[in-house]
Amino acid sequence: MLIANKKRKENIAEYLLYMWQIEDLIRANGCDIEQIKSNIIDRYDVDDKTRSEITDWYENLVKMMELEGVKQRGHLQINKNVIIRLNDFHNALLDSAKFPEYRAEYYKTLPFIVELRAKSGNDPAGEIETCFNALYGTLMLRLNHKDLSDGTKEAIAQISRLLARLSALYLKDEQKPIIDNEEEIV
Repeated sequence: MLIANKKRKENIAEYLLYMWQIEDLIRANGCDIEQIKSNIIDRYDVDDKTRSEITDWYENLVKMMELEGVKQRGHLQINKNVIIRLNDFHNALLDSAKFPEYRAEYYKTLPFIVELRAKSGNDPAGEIETCFNALYGTLMLRLNHKDLSDGTKEAIAQISRLLARLSALYLKDEQKPIIDNEEEIV
């Protein structure tokens, strides 16, 4: 909760990847709040009030995962909503003449996105979600000490640049809208 709140304010891409990791941590603990308390929450060096807030946060996530049927796999609707907002913002940036640097970064990334989508078969993920899936998959490979090919490293570096630019522009837009009214995000 503490890290999620900080990341949400500073970098939406890092926030989303963190939240996906939290979903997996909850699954790894069997969606059991007692296991989550002993394996995760008890490791925080915080006061009792903060520990109680963190526990409530995890309990709410577990309940949402149960209600939304994502205890085994998939993502919470709150996280899907972030992807939807980012995808809409991405499209608005591409449609705007004010962001040629973003458009250029996107076109450098597009061949990698196309390749990833072709490899994923029937996965209906949009372009931005495909980018996040690639980053998260790479994170999991690295955590498991798996080697990455040079091609994968190149693709992930380019995808990271695109998402970093998207995140920075998203943060600016949250502080003060940067898309003109006639270019408004739908």
